[in-house]
Amino acid sequence: MTSMIKRFIRNESGATAIEYGLIAAIIGVGLIVSMQALRDNLNTTFTNVGTAVAGANATAP
Repeated sequence: MTSMIKRFIRNESGATAIEYGLIAAIIGVGLIVSMQALRDNLNTTFTNVGTAVAGANATAP
């Protein structure tokens, strides 16, 4: 029984899984933040293009 408890205390595989989970969570948060910035830039770009196309269409004969 004591050998099983000693083995359980020395086992670090659970700690490794938690570390990988934390790394994945940090990467996920970083991706979400960067995608929000990209979304804002794309929205601005498409708005500018849409305005330019509408302006060009209004002046076309």
